[in-house]
Amino acid sequence: MPLSLTVLGTASPYPQPGRPASGYLLRGGGAEVWVDAGFGTFAELQRHTDPTRLTAIWISHLHADHSADLAAAMYGFAYGGLTLPAPLPVYAPAGCARRLAGFFGRPDTEFLSGVFDFRTLYDGHSARHWNLTLTAHAVVHDVEAYGLRAECQGRVFAYSGDSGPCDALPRLAGGADLFLCEADVDTHRDGEPRVHLTPEDAGAYAKGASRLLVTHVGPTLTPLAATARAAVAFGGPTECALEGDTKIV
Repeated sequence: MPLSLTVLGTASPYPQPGRPASGYLLRGGGAEVWVDAGFGTFAELQRHTDPTRLTAIWISHLHADHSADLAAAMYGFAYGGLTLPAPLPVYAPAGCARRLAGFFGRPDTEFLSGVFDFRTLYDGHSARHWNLTLTAHAVVHDVEAYGLRAECQGRVFAYSGDSGPCDALPRLAGGADLFLCEADVDTHRDGEPRVHLTPEDAGAYAKGASRLLVTHVGPTLTPLAATARAAVAFGGPTECALEGDTKIV
């Protein structure tokens, strides 16, 4: 199975008609991984695979536009007749299970264990599923957050998650065959924390990668305009992430 990425959603910070929040299906080496579970992405996931076939879920950070549809998946697996062969590994920052349990009004997390096997991410965390290796890189955001580098049979996919400018991003993107990068904000305002990237930031950080895929464009920009700006800064093949598209890495 070649390494591929299917776009489930790209919107920030809330879903829009036909445009769910952040979510992707990464497939390769026999594994199928749901990367980020933003609002609306569980429904889109079902267009492209049977959720019971998932190998793992990987969550970059706990903002709702990247993680809220874990609740939808819990309903599907626990109460909706979607039967998993075993608890599904969920790689996420600390506290993810507690936050999901709170949605169900439960103070404990034990009831989740029959569906999800939560595994805490940290900088350098690595997991292998079949011939797909997932490695987390800590990035700068206003909460604990990670970018992802996935390797499969000589191909490399990198994902910024949500991040402000930081030294981790060029290391994440370096040598990647495809770099999926957010371009959430139009510009950075003086004095405000830099917790997201501009299109120009995305293009500059992608320079070590072969191709750039621009995603998670915020409401002050249009995806196509952000992609055009990122392409100028990158100087290489640049595309706009569109819901339903599949890219071979």
